[in-house]
Amino acid sequence: MRNDIQIVTALPFEVERTSNTWITLADGTRLAARIWRPVTDEPVPAVFEYLPYRKGDLMAGRDEPLGTWFAGHGYAWVRVDIRGTGDSDGIITDEYTPQEHDDGLETIAWIASQPWCTGAVGMIGISWGGFNGLQIAARRPPALKAIISMCSTDDRYADDVHYDGGCVLNWDALPWASNMLVMDGLPPDPRVRDDWRETWMRRLEETPPFITEWLTHQRRDAFWKHGSVCEDHGAIEAAVYMVGGWADGYTNAIGRTLAGLPGPKKGLIGPWPHSWPHLADQGPRIDFLHEALRWWDRWLKDIDNGIDREPMFAAWLQEPAGPRELHLDRPGRWVREEAWPPPSAEPRRLHLSAGGALHEDAGGSADLSHTGLQHHGLHAGTWCPYGPEADFPPDQREEDALCLSFDTAPLLDRLELLGHPRLHLRVAADRPNAFVAARLCDVAADGTSTLLSRGALNLTHRDSHEHLAPIEPGVAYDVDIELDVLGQAVPAGHRLRLALSTTYWPWLWPSPEVTTITVSAGERSWLDLPVRPLDVPDGEPPAFGPPESAASSATEVLRADPAFHRIEHDVVEDTYVMRLNQDGDNAIRREGVLIRDEARDEMFIREGDPLSARAVCDRVYGLGWEESGIEVEIRTRSVMTSDATHFHLEDRLEAFEGQTRVFERTWERSIPRDHV
Repeated sequence: MRNDIQIVTALPFEVERTSNTWITLADGTRLAARIWRPVTDEPVPAVFEYLPYRKGDLMAGRDEPLGTWFAGHGYAWVRVDIRGTGDSDGIITDEYTPQEHDDGLETIAWIASQPWCTGAVGMIGISWGGFNGLQIAARRPPALKAIISMCSTDDRYADDVHYDGGCVLNWDALPWASNMLVMDGLPPDPRVRDDWRETWMRRLEETPPFITEWLTHQRRDAFWKHGSVCEDHGAIEAAVYMVGGWADGYTNAIGRTLAGLPGPKKGLIGPWPHSWPHLADQGPRIDFLHEALRWWDRWLKDIDNGIDREPMFAAWLQEPAGPRELHLDRPGRWVREEAWPPPSAEPRRLHLSAGGALHEDAGGSADLSHTGLQHHGLHAGTWCPYGPEADFPPDQREEDALCLSFDTAPLLDRLELLGHPRLHLRVAADRPNAFVAARLCDVAADGTSTLLSRGALNLTHRDSHEHLAPIEPGVAYDVDIELDVLGQAVPAGHRLRLALSTTYWPWLWPSPEVTTITVSAGERSWLDLPVRPLDVPDGEPPAFGPPESAASSATEVLRADPAFHRIEHDVVEDTYVMRLNQDGDNAIRREGVLIRDEARDEMFIREGDPLSARAVCDRVYGLGWEESGIEVEIRTRSVMTSDATHFHLEDRLEAFEGQTRVFERTWERSIPRDHV
């Protein structure tokens, strides 16, 4: 755990706190809010964060320093539990619903109307809060002047936890749905609601497992278009600051959103995982709170501080670093660009040659075949890293050996890449359902292979994620695969490697049959690299100071078992099991509440049998309020399997008050496979 953050106690304003207040909506529903305000006789702008993650206990340790710091710098900080979560009324039925957005609009109007508010409101959030900030901004509430959206997406289908290139993103679809199932099953805080038990029982009866809807919609239909602001970036008038990290799962959306937004905008990509930039385990960390304050000062207080005249985009261009390493200070440097795609970038085309080379000269043509092995992908790392070393992919040589691979010669000169690699393939498959997974790696002189970027495409989605085109076995198609955005230097003497496969477990749910693809090497297949010329000026680097925060709520750690990520291979049965606990098992005491959580995932597959794939997610959350002696616990198990025509889901939830089980339910569903 890093301890290089500066905790400040002397702030410009004293801070007053309201642990809970009710925002009553037009339909009578009450949303629970926690508010931090500067002590002043003058109204101030407000910053609003809107989450389902329980303001009173689970997130109190994170919320307290944020609320205190921003209130201490002259802003009201308003933290609201979404309908059906935390202490709020109602039922939550899914992510980013029209109801969630409507409630958000009413909440912004309520905040703007308070006597302590100037009428100017901003929204900030990471992940869920980053998503709904963009989505609510697209509804154009008059009081919403600016947002900061971190680790978020503008496209709910293509760049979230559900699908990747039209393939079912097993990692993180089922694990994340399991996280929400256990969290949504928790009751309100008994210190806030006398009717906590009645509200709890209603939640347990009516809140559905989210995975059902996600898996029902396997193509980009109206379900996914809702809330995807890429449908009309121009609907957003508020000033938008997009922030993310190269190690995060959501970075692709930053450049696309910047390119689409017509109004004031700014982008920042650091070396960080799924984390606030001042708290990230992988650094360098920055003083992000002051950077956010500059954004709020410009757009909520109309202070001409020049942030809107700076280059639109800043990125940490990374130097090589070993695979599966957590770098407190990842080597690299800041570069700035005026637009996206970077005007300085020059595409460099490398053809996939018949001899397994990547070369500017297409050479002769040849058809190269590859049959994917089911255990390819076990060394992928996690889809959305939060920071532990186990999150990051290890040396890729074992993965590369399972693929159809193409290597450059050792580079004569240093190469700097900034943007999206784009792969064009002339490819045929021998089955009606197939996908291609592609990885771009940096291969050092000693053979170490470090993952730089990856992408996938369900070949039935080759023309559209909405209108699918069946595969005719044996027929060659021209397809394009956009790999994940990157900002990376590759030294002279290293090689680049492109690795292709028809499998990527457990990231992607396998096709129903073992599949062979045939790639037409030569003129018909190539990789375009986004090369940033070495003589392009970097621009003035951002003047970020060391990370700063206010103090968190006092927390006593009662148990902190380490995270683990294990792969077991039964040689006799030729089966593979990945066992994962991404955050470890934890128990803490904070603000008079005991909090326990466990999250374990198990991914099983048998070589040669894609229909053997099985994902199992076990979750436990326990809360105990010491003053009242009330203790509750939620246990869930989510299982996903498939046959040739259907996905099969089973979710089980048990709720306990003390040692007494007060609720149990099992959901079982079978959902037809839709060209996947």
